[in-house]
Amino acid sequence: MIYLLPRLEVLRERMQRQRAQRAEARQRAYQTLKALDFGKSLEQRTPELVAYAASVRRRIERVRALEPSARVLEVGSGAHGLIFFLGFPNSIGVDPLADIYPSLFPEWQRRAKTVRAYGEALPFDSGSFDLVVSDNVIDHAQRPQEILKEIARVLRPGGTLYLALHVHHPIYAFASGLHAAWNFIGLRYEIRPFADHTVHFTLSDIRAHITQLPFRVLSEDTGIATAMRSASGSHRNWSDLLKRVFFKNARFEIVAERT
Repeated sequence: MIYLLPRLEVLRERMQRQRAQRAEARQRAYQTLKALDFGKSLEQRTPELVAYAASVRRRIERVRALEPSARVLEVGSGAHGLIFFLGFPNSIGVDPLADIYPSLFPEWQRRAKTVRAYGEALPFDSGSFDLVVSDNVIDHAQRPQEILKEIARVLRPGGTLYLALHVHHPIYAFASGLHAAWNFIGLRYEIRPFADHTVHFTLSDIRAHITQLPFRVLSEDTGIATAMRSASGSHRNWSDLLKRVFFKNARFEIVAERT
């Protein structure tokens, strides 16, 4: 049995790589369609993005003071990420689709510099940034733990991390594994929530990842109680009933210091 473990790990890596590639392709198609749908209304949507970024900045600054000149990086800046609206002039975003976003969403993208790169291999020197933010990204990537390691590397000692992602009841992690397996062996049937997330983190999973890295958590919100209340007030379909018992998409947020 012990001889099978390396082979199983290789198989798991191949499955995860395939999932990440499919998720990226789906995201590329989705963002292209979204740009067509938004048309010329991008600037009309800007105030809500500014307000959201301001709420995140307030959350960070409740526990960590930020200088106006802070060097800021967003890992997974997307079409309209935090980096474009946080209000820091010395900022940059990285995203695997940064090559297509400026033409699709020019009004937003010109607000900050972006670089096409993957979070698992950030093209910056160690200790380059005072603040790194990542919002709903690493659970859509091939190797979330490698992204967290890279974030720790490019943050200066004493720098600040803001991390947000979704956590789920363990039952969804099991279902996600089945979804990956049947697609890997050639049964091409995508269920959207499992297709868009390469990893369905449980709360204990993400806490374990953070604990292994040089971070000191300053504040944490698991979001589980909010997700349960939201499910209790919804009656759209059978999945809402399921979520009342087995919570899904709870927004986990932490602010941490790089030690």
